[in-house]
Amino acid sequence: MIRLFFAGLYTLLALIFSLPAHARFSSLYKKGEHMKSWKAAWKYVRGFFKGLIFFAGTDIEIRGSDNIPKDEAVLFIGNHRSYFDIIITQTISKTPMGFMAKKEFLKYPLLNLYMTDIGCLYLDRDNPRAAIKTISEGTKRLEEGLSMGLFPEGTRNHTDKLLPFKEGGYRMAEKSGRPIVLMALTNFDDIFENNHHLLKKRHVIVEYAAPEYPSKMDKTERKAFYDSIPGRIEAMLNEHKKGR
Repeated sequence: MIRLFFAGLYTLLALIFSLPAHARFSSLYKKGEHMKSWKAAWKYVRGFFKGLIFFAGTDIEIRGSDNIPKDEAVLFIGNHRSYFDIIITQTISKTPMGFMAKKEFLKYPLLNLYMTDIGCLYLDRDNPRAAIKTISEGTKRLEEGLSMGLFPEGTRNHTDKLLPFKEGGYRMAEKSGRPIVLMALTNFDDIFENNHHLLKKRHVIVEYAAPEYPSKMDKTERKAFYDSIPGRIEAMLNEHKKGR
């Protein structure tokens, strides 16, 4: 309870007193300085997220970080366990990173401002035309140099079995020529969601696979790769269980 109280108070004060920073990021973006805006916001929000991780007492084990390309944007694709998925993966990213989020996040006051600042886009899965436009915008952002995070299960999943993956977002990498890096997230929901929504000190694992370039594959290879994505992530998750 104490961890949750201090984390909640910290979050509220940070969101309120950061409004001038949001205005600066928004101004840069409106001037067409997109990458400059995302980079500044990433550094700022990253600092805020580090504070949340500190209050939560989370110990992060990172595997395969050398697999992440250092000179180009990446489409990260992973399983979805917790609100902390975004908090932790954005914090440990070495370059600016946005996310494909559900449109419901637009309803969260203040938080939605900073999610937009770091380059997040909001998918309306009930509106195919709008979803296509959002994916097209994600492609442009990858081309501009902003890495994107995608959770194809579409919702947080607290079971041992992955939910069906929605493949539409994969094409952002295909069309932009950027690589896909798969990531497997273990124990993230043990920080908050599995504790009656109280914060608990936990050890989590983030593992990154080697990059794959869908744009360099022929149609058959690309389909086989897309079909294999859930299994590849599940294999990494299973390896994490062996170490427990």
